[in-house]
Amino acid sequence: QLQLVESGGGLVQPGGSLRLSCKASGLNPNLYAMAWFRQAPGKEREGVSCISSPGVYTDYADSVKGRFTISRDTAEDAVYLQMSNLRPDDTAVYYCAAHKFRLCPEVMHSSAFQSWGPGTQVTVSS
Repeated sequence: QLQLVESGGGLVQPGGSLRLSCKASGLNPNLYAMAWFRQAPGKEREGVSCISSPGVYTDYADSVKGRFTISRDTAEDAVYLQMSNLRPDDTAVYYCAAHKFRLCPEVMHSSAFQSWGPGTQVTVSS
């Protein structure tokens, strides 16, 4: 079984940056596409970004294109989300997830992902 643990969340002012990390253990995470999701209070969990294995292909939600960058380090069994120009509506719990296949799904729906981390809180506020 694949275990995922996120880190790097926190409080940041609007316009600031954060880098989230997701460390995998257990099964080889390099067999799967990996993604970041987020869930704000009272809202459904939404897909933010996905990266294939190997990390040739990436996908982003329209709301984060040009501001967020996903990457992976196969040697470290880790996936990262660099977030820049953060806005208050980026406030959410961010989750790392592993897909069932190497390529990202056409639609980043949570049901397509088999393993999840506990999440890390990101709060954007002045």
